[in-house]
Order: sequence, then structure tokens, then C-alpha cells
Amino acid sequence: MARSENKTAPTDQSVESFLSTVQPVRKANDVRELDAVFRKTTGFNPVMWGPSIVGYGRYHYRYKSGREGDFLATGFSPRKSALSIYIMPGYADFGDILSRLGKHKLGKSCLYLNKLADIDLDVLAELIRAGLADLDQHWPVQPT
Repeated sequence: MARSENKTAPTDQSVESFLSTVQPVRKANDVRELDAVFRKTTGFNPVMWGPSIVGYGRYHYRYKSGREGDFLATGFSPRKSALSIYIMPGYADFGDILSRLGKHKLGKSCLYLNKLADIDLDVLAELIRAGLADLDQHWPVQPT
């Protein structure tokens, strides 16, 4: 099977410009703090993926079906209802870390937070590192 195009792809949009548009003020402050946590934890510069995902690192995947592509290694998006944190690929059981994180909801590869004040940022950094380490066992993580 040929390489297919993901709907979510890296763009040339400025991360700084995107972050400056986030409202309300509390969420704007949260995304600035998240950006700092992700930069420090990953060591990667952020890149916009699609119109609203701030990604750190990337990986190339190839499934047994032959489908392949590139995707962000980790990142976040300030959605209207919550902050979405992307921990790829969602294979590992991070229950121990999540039990110490604070108030959150889970999706398959997403973590949903209402506000950063609800969580322990050191535990979030631990989760980001664990997610990247797990991903790197499946597909090598590259810097952005």
C-alpha cells in the first residue's frame, strides 16, 4: 500500500502566533506553561500540526497493512472544552503515573485536562517522558 496523507500534518504556521490567539486568559496562560513543560521535557522545538495542535518530535510509522506516514510524537491542543494532551501511541499502561497526575479524563492517545491547576506538572513531565520512551520502542522518535 502506498503512503497515505494524514489529515493532521505539520504546517509552516508559527507556534508563537497560534499561542497568542488562545482565549480566555486562563487558558492562554495554561498553554504557555504547557509549551514550557513540553520544550523542557522533550528537548524538541514545537511545530504546528494542522491548525491547532502543537507538536514536539515526530515519528514515521509503517503498519503491517503497508500504510505508512509521519505524525507528531507528543503535544497538546487547546480545545474549546479542555486541553488535549497527546501521548502517542497509547500502547503502554501508564496507570501508575496517571493515578498521581490529578484531575483528568482519558481517550485512547489523549489526556483531557480542564486546567493545569488540576494536575501535578512534574507528573505530567514524567508521563510525557514515558510516552516518548514507549513510542520510541515501536517507531524511532525524531526531533522537530
